[in-house]
Parts: sequence; C-alpha cells; structure tokens
Amino acid sequence: MNKSKIIKISAGVIGTLFLCFCTFTGIRAYQIKNYTEAEPLDLNQSYDLQNFLLNHYSEEYEILRPLSYTIPEPKLNVWAESAILIDTANGTVLYSKNADEVIPPASMTKLFSMYVVEEEVSAGNLSYDQIIPLPPESWACNMPPHSSLMFLGEGQRVTLEELLLGLSICSGNDAAYALAYTICGTMEAFVERMNQVAADLGLVHTHFVESSGYSELNTTTAREMAAFCRVYLEKHPDSLSRYHSVQKFTYPKEKNLAPGDRIAAQDFSQGFPKHITMPITQRNTNPLIGVLDGVDGLKTGYIDESGYNLSLTARRNGTRYLSVTMKGPGNNSKEGQAGRVHDGTELMEWAFSSFADFNTEMYVHPYFIKAFGSSKKGFNIVPAVSEKILSVPYITGSTMEENLSQIKVYLNYIDNGWGEIKLGDVCGNIKITLDGYTLQTIPLVADRSLKAANIFVKMADFIILMLK
Repeated sequence: MNKSKIIKISAGVIGTLFLCFCTFTGIRAYQIKNYTEAEPLDLNQSYDLQNFLLNHYSEEYEILRPLSYTIPEPKLNVWAESAILIDTANGTVLYSKNADEVIPPASMTKLFSMYVVEEEVSAGNLSYDQIIPLPPESWACNMPPHSSLMFLGEGQRVTLEELLLGLSICSGNDAAYALAYTICGTMEAFVERMNQVAADLGLVHTHFVESSGYSELNTTTAREMAAFCRVYLEKHPDSLSRYHSVQKFTYPKEKNLAPGDRIAAQDFSQGFPKHITMPITQRNTNPLIGVLDGVDGLKTGYIDESGYNLSLTARRNGTRYLSVTMKGPGNNSKEGQAGRVHDGTELMEWAFSSFADFNTEMYVHPYFIKAFGSSKKGFNIVPAVSEKILSVPYITGSTMEENLSQIKVYLNYIDNGWGEIKLGDVCGNIKITLDGYTLQTIPLVADRSLKAANIFVKMADFIILMLK
C-alpha cells in the first residue's frame, strides 16, 4: 500500500471520527439543554445525604440551637435561678440563664405523662371518650400529703379526656397515677416509657422515678424541658386548646359519681374519703392564662426542692415563643405565682418586641445544577439547614412590617458542575441580611456523588461550555 493511500485512509478515518464526535457533541448538547431536573435520589442516596448533613451540620439539626448572629446581652430582670426562652418555629435560643442547672421539674413532669398518653391516642390504642378504671393507687385519699388533686375516688366514672384536663389544669397527682396504671399497669413501667422519651430526644439530664412530679428525684434542666416542650407542641399542637389553655375545671360532676352516690357537700378537714361527691372547681395553675396576651399553655410545677417552675408559651401574629423558668423565688404560693407572672411577662414581652419570624421557605430548597464532564448530566445542591423560619431582630424604631421589608436574600452558587462531584461539596450559599448585617449564611451542598466522565465526554462537554 503506497503512502498516498495510507494518508487518504487515515484522513477518512479521522474525518469519520470527527464527524462522529461532532454528532455526539451535538446530541449531548441537546440533551443537556433539555435536562432540567436531577434524577430523584434513591433510598441509599437519601440515607447518605441525611447522614452527611447530620454528621457535618449537627448543630443545625438539634432540637434547640443558638442564634445564627450576635445580639447585645439582653438586660432582663429574671427572678428565677434558671431560665430559657426559645422560638418554637426553629428552636433558636433567644435568651438563657443557668439553663443547664439540674433541677427537679416538679409538676412539669406531667407534660411527659401527657405526651405518652397522646402518643397512645395517636397510635389508636386509646380514645379520649373511653372510661378509665381507677385503681386504689389513684384515689385522692391515697395520695401523698399536700398533693395537687383532681379528686378521684372509688367507683367514679371518668374519661381519658377528663383525666388529661385534671392533669393539665389542676395538676392532679391522682390523675397522673390513674393514667400510668391504665397505660402500663404499673408506675414503674410507665416511668420507663417517660424515660425512653427523654432518651430518644437526647435529654441526658432528664430522668423520672414517678409520673406526677412529687418526687425530688425527678430531674431535668430548663434547656432540656424547653427542647421537650418544642417537640411536644410540634407533635400534639391540639393539646394547647384542648387542655393547657382551659381556664377552669370542675370535678366530679354527677355523671362521674360512683353508683349510688349523689352530689353532696363534704368535710375534708380530717382527710379525704374514698368516695368524693362534692364538685370542686379549680382554676388553671398557670397564672398567665387569660392574663398575658397570647398565652395558651403550658404547665407549672412546685416542690420545695425545685422552687416555682413554669413552662410557658404564647402566640401572637403567627409567632410562638416558649420559656421555661425554674427555681423561681417565693416563701408561699402567692409569692411564687407573682414570680411566675413577673418572669413570664418579662420574657414574653421582650421576645415579641425584639424579634419577628421571617419565612425563608421560598429560598431554602434544592437548586438544580447541570453537570459537565460527569457521569450524570445534573445534580441538586441542597441547604445544609433544615429550618425554614429565621428569628429576625427588630431594628430600633421600626415596625414589624418595616423590619421584615429590609431583609435581603442573596443566592450565590456555581453555574455548572464539572467532573467528579462529591456528596456534601459546598457549591454555594444563601445569605440573609438585615440592613446590611448578615443574619445567616446557609451552605448549599451537593446532594449526591458523581464520577468523572471519560475523556471523550469531557472533550465534548468542554466544547459545549465554550460555545455557551
């Protein structure tokens, strides 16, 4: 074969290859142009993404988290020894004072009892209108001295809902015992359920030995109680209107009496009888229900070892804050209630006058990125932060509307991916500012790994990018 023929054949082969390459490049350019969304993650990829975010941005996935920006130290006059204030929408801690001191929760313990019961109702194991049997351990006459009571007695007919009302409004220790024995058969088994709730939420200082809060061996911290309350409200929001915001409760009514009993006045000066027949109306132990704007829960607590405790929540204009104060001062219930009113008012009024909630949902979501020189034509970048509500500080002198109107959101991310992409690669961020001050910067990370393509694909993609 002569040299000219070899040249012609070689030129033909090169021309054919070039034509094939051009055709491939054209087809790939068309495909990439029309590739507008990434393939959904499979189960393994979804697991890997969640695992990565939890490991690398763990603070953002805690029940409670610090503010993403710095504010001056609040000048609040909180009387309680331990306190915390959070925005329930995102778990942001707005204020704290000795919030990790271990203190008996007293009757705030009953919130854990109510949570266990509500979980049973949600699972279909109990219904609010079912009649609950009252074992002797739950009768008022068998309760420890100075117990708060809803006044359960032998043979009474009481529904699950009435017990929950007696638990939340009257802080009835007898109601706590009745519910524990109904659900688990023994106090010990019910307490195991309560402790499992605390363990599942990572509350390392929260532990219970009984369900009413009477024992000083029950322990928690203001921070852990606030974290639990946030979860409780997220999972069972109806409990606020159904129980915690109800202002008064009368029990027993005639329908509750044991067979043969009739409504009649009784003398309790020598102790409680087995059969209680006198209706007793009690007001909600929370002194701010119906007093402070927006307050609709949650629960008080007192034993000598804990001082005057209060888990408090209020909602105004769609924003909800939650405070926990523990070891409140007072030599008697009147002084203790005054302290609860003072601290609750101080914290809530400061929160509502200092912060507003800004909805970031229209920005905090996945963004599609086209990939070149990669094994796939695209992927998503996702926010490393899960919450879509940002607690925004007020600028002095501005209204809430004026304040929120000054927020600016900047999206910064790569135009295209190239070559190998690793799960979690930071590809941009969402920057949120107020009057030029950065409130939050949210990393945008790759939601999957992509391998680098072969040299043929890389060459074609390079040309496509050059011609864009």
